[in-house]
Amino acid sequence: MNQIAAPFWETTPLELMDAEQWDALCDGCGKCCLEKFEDEDTGRIVYSRIACALLDLDTCRCRDYPNRARHMPDCITLTLAHLDDPTWLPETCAYRLLAEGRPLPRWHPLISGDPESVVEAGESVRGRVLSPETGENPLMHLIDWVR
Repeated sequence: MNQIAAPFWETTPLELMDAEQWDALCDGCGKCCLEKFEDEDTGRIVYSRIACALLDLDTCRCRDYPNRARHMPDCITLTLAHLDDPTWLPETCAYRLLAEGRPLPRWHPLISGDPESVVEAGESVRGRVLSPETGENPLMHLIDWVR
């Protein structure tokens, strides 16, 4: 009898994932590429609608992913160490979900097989954010992604 193998994200701990598996976890929502602020009183992370200058607003992917940290000193290259306290990541982020022992949502491209499922589920920033070139004050464009 043939058994269907469980998907890698259910069988491979984050610390044992190879680079291809690690990168595949990103759903391409673009939320982590937004200006964000920490509420000093609550520690809650608040997102703005202002995107990183390197974020392609149509594809929600970095325009220069390999060199992003050189161009954007505030850009965080996500590593396992960052997942010790993943609360700065979006609540729907696969890295955060897996670090917290939770499953991926059904709209995640690894489950749906469709990269557009993120957009269709309303989880993408596509069409919902502004370029930093607008000169808008991020504090005037705060957004709550929780529905």
